[in-house]
Amino acid sequence: MGSAKKTEETPSQPRRAMWSPYDEGPRSRTPLWFALGGLAVLAALVAGLVMMWNTKGPDPTADPAQRASTPPVAAPVVPADKYGYASARETDPQSLTQKELFPKKKFTAEGRSYEITILKTDKKCADAAEGDKLDKALKSGKCTQLVRATFKDKTGKVVGTVGVANLVDSKAAGKVAASVRTKGESKLFVKPLAGTDTVTKFIGAGEASVHVATHGHYAVMLYVQFKDGHKPTKKDAKLLSQASADVTQATVYRALDSRSLSGRRAS
Repeated sequence: MGSAKKTEETPSQPRRAMWSPYDEGPRSRTPLWFALGGLAVLAALVAGLVMMWNTKGPDPTADPAQRASTPPVAAPVVPADKYGYASARETDPQSLTQKELFPKKKFTAEGRSYEITILKTDKKCADAAEGDKLDKALKSGKCTQLVRATFKDKTGKVVGTVGVANLVDSKAAGKVAASVRTKGESKLFVKPLAGTDTVTKFIGAGEASVHVATHGHYAVMLYVQFKDGHKPTKKDAKLLSQASADVTQATVYRALDSRSLSGRRAS
């Protein structure tokens, strides 16, 4: 496997007229005796209701603590962190799935087309990472899974692997990112996942660009290169960075943004 060259990633509805018992309306012409009879029935009904209240209803003067009532349900508290529920696994407990992160095999970003060729989920995160320092950061951050996907662009020239690590909280994700962000050549990165097609099977051979970012308790890592493995020029590096941004924005970040708002997988 070749060395990896590091580049950092960087109104209201109108109110309806309310009915009122005092509204003026057509007055009744019912004979007086009928009205009096109606009043008698009404009085009996009221008396019955009063008896029911006194015998079966709760005592409004009783101590509230003595009344049998259903405990109120507390509304969920959204974490103050800018990533909302996704700031920690405690408020975002559901595990990641491949379908959630990469719902489509083929997708387009601003006219640029890409295809996912292979997916893999590792529960032992170290199996999907390269470098002791990164392994240690994943372990101390209580990483429970690392989901990887390998992609290629429409031309078949750019290939890459994106990996999302599920850590315990934002602080742990930050430590993982810090372990990857090194000056010059990096030997710490998500392991490239080789596909079986004629293009992505070459990933991991030659020079590559490594990117890392965090989203709450997730660390998003990329390993991107040209199929032929040549060392990227400054112009080439921009192409690799563009591909990295296209793929992550169209896939993983959509899923993670949803978790920030709800604390669960998008339905």
